[in-house]
Amino acid sequence: MRPTLSAVLLSLLVACSSAPPAPPPAPATAPSAASVPSGALVDLSHTYDRSTVFWPTADAFRLDVVADGDTPDGYYYAANNFFSSEHGGTHLDAPVHFARGAQTVDQVPLERLMGEAYVVDVTAKAAADADYQITTADLQAAEAAQGPIPATAILLLRTGFSQRWPDAVRYLGTAGRGADAARQLHFPGLHPDAARWLVEQRPVKAVGIDTASIDYGQSKGFETHRALYARNIPAFENLTALDRLPLRGASIIALPMKIGGGSGAPLRAVAILPQ
Repeated sequence: MRPTLSAVLLSLLVACSSAPPAPPPAPATAPSAASVPSGALVDLSHTYDRSTVFWPTADAFRLDVVADGDTPDGYYYAANNFFSSEHGGTHLDAPVHFARGAQTVDQVPLERLMGEAYVVDVTAKAAADADYQITTADLQAAEAAQGPIPATAILLLRTGFSQRWPDAVRYLGTAGRGADAARQLHFPGLHPDAARWLVEQRPVKAVGIDTASIDYGQSKGFETHRALYARNIPAFENLTALDRLPLRGASIIALPMKIGGGSGAPLRAVAILPQ
């Protein structure tokens, strides 16, 4: 006996109704947050106030009080206006500072502002010579003792000069203002040859230093700035408390004010010490 079309359709409907329901679609995977290590925090930034050290040709920080007191409605209210040059206090140097067309402050990738600290300590040499320039040999000596500088590192140059802050004469070499004072600057920095070695051999995320500039005070051509920034390697200047960090093992988070088109910006830098 041949089954009728109606019987075939009826059997299909019964089979479908008795089949187990399809499993629900898997939920979309949420993007995982970046892992932040735990440990004691060290503030690597100087406070911005009337004592903040600035480059002799840069305008100083100013805080103008707008309100500070009780309102007619009975609650307390405080507000200020602040003014600051980009390049003073603890700040970020964006690559565009010395490289036309390079990244501005708002274009520096967040990944470059976070990484493992690799400290190179030249405090003894800097104490003996305020014009000391950190050499390729210094970097290689650190590697011999501490292991290679990884590409994921934020290289921190510890000269010990942050202990002289905010005494401009001891920290900068002069408390003078203007172009003439800029020629009297004396503080350590990174030698241009060492900067070029880093760019070619150890292209780190960023370079930080506890002096007013990544180039030493008597630099005329700012070659270290130019070598690093041409490769979009930014710098953190006027850091402090580098003496509280181990040579290896700490993590750095250094977030600048996000100034659109800025060549620099105030920086809050924090180290997370290994547990």
